[in-house]
Parts: sequence; C-alpha cells; structure tokens
Amino acid sequence: MTSYEYYQQGNDYRRKGDFQQAINSYLEAIALDADSPAVEAKQMLDDILNFYCKDYYNP
Repeated sequence: MTSYEYYQQGNDYRRKGDFQQAINSYLEAIALDADSPAVEAKQMLDDILNFYCKDYYNP
C-alpha cells in the first residue's frame, strides 16, 4: 500500500470509531512518507484522545 492509501484507511477507521487502528494506519503512512497528511491527522487524533478519551489512549 502507498502512504496515501494508509492515510485513507486511517480516516476510514477513525470514522468508524476504531481509533487504535486509525493511529496504526497513520503511523504506517508516516513511515512511508514523512510529509504525508497523516502527520497532521495523527496529531489531531492524539490531541482529541488525550483530551476526551484518556482510557482509550495512553502515549
């Protein structure tokens, strides 16, 4: 898969509420392309989870 495909997959998981899989997909996209839009998407998801859902995510 390409970086963009992982990014899109992460977006799909995020819409379904599967935040851990979304983060994993974003990390794969970032590993392939450090300038991927997944960088910003993961940061936003991290911020949301850190603020609202401390039980879901523990960095």
